[in-house]
Amino acid sequence: MQLLTYEIDGQSRLGARSGSFVYDLNVLNPDIPSDMLSFLAGGSSMMNAARSILNAGQGGIDIETIRMLAPISNPEKVICIGLNYADHAEESGMAVPSEPVVFSKFASSIIGPTDAIEAPSSSEKLDYESELVVVIGKQGRNIPENHAMEHVAGYTVGQDVSARDYQLEKPAGQWILGKTFDTFAPLGPHIVTRDEIPDPHELGIRCMLNGETVQDSNTKQLIFKVDTLIAYLSHVFTLRPGDLIFTGTPPGVGMGRKPQLWLKPGDLVVCEIDGIGRIENLVV
Repeated sequence: MQLLTYEIDGQSRLGARSGSFVYDLNVLNPDIPSDMLSFLAGGSSMMNAARSILNAGQGGIDIETIRMLAPISNPEKVICIGLNYADHAEESGMAVPSEPVVFSKFASSIIGPTDAIEAPSSSEKLDYESELVVVIGKQGRNIPENHAMEHVAGYTVGQDVSARDYQLEKPAGQWILGKTFDTFAPLGPHIVTRDEIPDPHELGIRCMLNGETVQDSNTKQLIFKVDTLIAYLSHVFTLRPGDLIFTGTPPGVGMGRKPQLWLKPGDLVVCEIDGIGRIENLVV
């Protein structure tokens, strides 16, 4: 099932997509909330209610008449994993980590699948990072690795836009500041539910810059898999429905190229993951 948030007539709505039609879940069943965070908190009963609407196939809206928003814009946590592809760690000149490298973004950095990335005037080293994003659907703390996948609602595509001069060149390094400027977390186009992705570690992942492929890998290259990340993170803090985990980026980022390749206004960045979708964001 593809779950999405969209705008129509100036209103943000919760929908489920089937083919070229979107079904407004709250309109078709008032017991379903009208926002993604509340929907995910409702657990399996909400998922089943949404599937019933899709199975009925009545009351759909042509997808061409709506504007797609970030599927979730107000998570409690946006958790990011650094250096989670061995070859990306190598190109960054850093050692392969022995345990997950964790940082965060703020929810204010989230934008939709076709919204513009704003290049900060204070940064000259703006970079792209295509990433698989895990969406948590069930609350948990100290989650055992063998039960971790039960806490996943689904997956979406994300881009971890990075100001490398802030991240790496400020005193003591400023990972959070370099990662969380407004518009630095494009997300979407929808959440594909866990049942439709048999193995999240067998997905092609790519990034195209102005039509040229600059990242091309597979999530099987992840050092720390999704279940390991969930277990590791939840021993520190409670994971809640709607929390996002950016799982890391493969090699090919601008920082690791010779010569280095930085984003500039006018660039079009496309990130895509097989079986999930693609996002297209213009740099302004």
